[in-house]
Amino acid sequence: MRRLPTLTLLAVAGALALSACTNAAEAGADDATTAGDAAEEPGYDVSRIDKVDEIAALLPADFDGTLSIGDNLQYAPAEFFGGPDGQTPTGYDVDLAKALGRVLGAEVEVQHAEFASIIPAIGTQYDAGIASFSINPERIEQVDMIAYISAGSTFSVKAGNPEGLDPADLCGTTMGVQTGTVQDETVDGLSEECVAAAKEPIEILRYGSQADVTTNLVGGKIDVMYADSPVGQYAAVQTGGQVEQLGDVTDAAPQGIAVAKDDPELTTALQAAMQHLMDEGLWADILDSWGVTGALETAELNPAV
Repeated sequence: MRRLPTLTLLAVAGALALSACTNAAEAGADDATTAGDAAEEPGYDVSRIDKVDEIAALLPADFDGTLSIGDNLQYAPAEFFGGPDGQTPTGYDVDLAKALGRVLGAEVEVQHAEFASIIPAIGTQYDAGIASFSINPERIEQVDMIAYISAGSTFSVKAGNPEGLDPADLCGTTMGVQTGTVQDETVDGLSEECVAAAKEPIEILRYGSQADVTTNLVGGKIDVMYADSPVGQYAAVQTGGQVEQLGDVTDAAPQGIAVAKDDPELTTALQAAMQHLMDEGLWADILDSWGVTGALETAELNPAV
């Protein structure tokens, strides 16, 4: 879930409606690691997933055997440049694309692109887009969207919650957020609510990268980290368990795989493949390998939001 930077929005003019609902950071490979004893980069071995002939048969007759996926590889843990070379498409959305390819018996090619450019190019340059696209009416007017994950916001603290913080009352704490995110936009309101209730305000520290927020939580400079739920949950993996989620995910909303409206056969095939991954527990397993929750159980097409 992301917002595009203001300059990018100006550059794409009418693409404002295509921006995602939060900005998770222009993370990049640098945000795939943090200070401290980081765990080995996770991932899911999709080679264990078998082709399902009856689902593969749903593909269009002219399908060329390669599923091209548009993605913006700047949002760990969903999609980022990782691997030994720091240039390999990595993340749970990338694992999902490969898993869909296994079910369909297709090769998968994940192509990095500017976030705002992906949806307009679906059906021409890309077969589908898997890039943490939040589902909203503006997008559904332009593409079909297959729901696959629910994501929102979370608070995180040091493992064991040594300060004994209550997620329902974080007044008086020092809270870190990444600039440009929805959490950056809403955290001032949380502090104002504290003041209105005659409590201590939240001291807000803003950082240019999510890696810096996580590092300062582990180091004790901040008490609480406020971030997108996959980002917060992944921090526990990145830091080798030095960070944990505080309370539940809030403001959760579905994200979807984007497919061209004039390609109903491909949409049907991808929807069936996604449902198969859900029914077999494979999609939940993929997310679990990244330390992330939110797997949906129904690959609903264009759900009402």
